[in-house]
Amino acid sequence: MTRRRAVGMAVLTAVAALLTACSPGSGPSGSGPSGSGPSQEVPAPLAPTTAEPAGANPSASSVLVCSDEAREDITEALGVAPTAIDPPTWADHVYSCRYRYPAGSFTLSVKELSSVAETTAYMDALAQRLGSTRTEDGLGEGAFVTTNGSVVVRKDFKVLLVDDTDLPPGLGSPPITPPQTALLVARTIIGCWTGA
Repeated sequence: MTRRRAVGMAVLTAVAALLTACSPGSGPSGSGPSGSGPSQEVPAPLAPTTAEPAGANPSASSVLVCSDEAREDITEALGVAPTAIDPPTWADHVYSCRYRYPAGSFTLSVKELSSVAETTAYMDALAQRLGSTRTEDGLGEGAFVTTNGSVVVRKDFKVLLVDDTDLPPGLGSPPITPPQTALLVARTIIGCWTGA
């Protein structure tokens, strides 16, 4: 019980650090949590924009999920760096890449849609196909955890999927479960994902 409580506290601490890491004014000023090591300059979040329909090319917020910025933020959140990130793909308005670790991987994908109705229908279809065990309040404009512990988040006309299917039982420092990893990664991306 004590170990589970310690892991839970580590996850909460990491989430709190992430929520401040992507906020305006954070960066090299040393405003990070004490004991977290030297402060690193964190790029400002994407500028707020009006939701745009899906286009021929991926949006800046979709590209962010496979960027160096995301890699650094996810590494900080999990306490372990990926060994590689597969080259991103863009097909059928889905931008996607796989983060690889020695014992497994997770995949980030963003589906771009063109309206509120389309986005709602896509979320509903994912919930039907992947199963929805619970909703996650306060994450994006709606989020749920799938039957296998993956996380789906809606933001404007985009849907982020953190697929934890190929993760090992424990990842990170301290090790956390695949569902905890997926939720932490989703919060990391959404915390910096203020653009459309």
